Amino acid sequence: MRGLSIEPSVQRALTWMLLGGLCAGTLDLLFATGFWALRGVAPQRILQSVAAGVLGKASFAGGSASATLGLCLHYLIAIAMASAYAMAARDAGALLQRPWRYGALYGLALFALMSFVVVPLSAAPRNGAPLPLWIASSVVAHIVLVGWPCAWFARRAWLGAWGSPPMATMLERPG
Repeated sequence: MRGLSIEPSVQRALTWMLLGGLCAGTLDLLFATGFWALRGVAPQRILQSVAAGVLGKASFAGGSASATLGLCLHYLIAIAMASAYAMAARDAGALLQRPWRYGALYGLALFALMSFVVVPLSAAPRNGAPLPLWIASSVVAHIVLVGWPCAWFARRAWLGAWGSPPMATMLERPG
């Protein structure tokens, strides 16, 4: 039986998608833990709140096991976000050509999706209205720390460069 063969360009793209998700996930996690640490909330509690999407209130009694689950779920979601942008960008060249613009829009869309669809449909307990400062800073964080990294890593995945490639490269279909 022969091993699975993946084209080098696809292998490179998958690597950059993974790295983009890890980057966005780390930046988002640093933001959330930093924000709530200033209010006396431990990082473990932040990770347990992610796991609460699956476990519900039981997550907060799960100690380090539920925090570890939350960490894994957080990175899985971030990698999926980066991969979704990169896959869309493969067929929509504007997403690669204008990472600042479309990365910002993607970050806003992700904030809305997570806040108004994913979290309400999850098992996470409802704790009343969030702080206005949390909402405002989360919108900015999703643009800067999630949307932009997803866009820039997708650009790197398909164009092989951070900066502006030659016009001929932009016009070719990546992959």
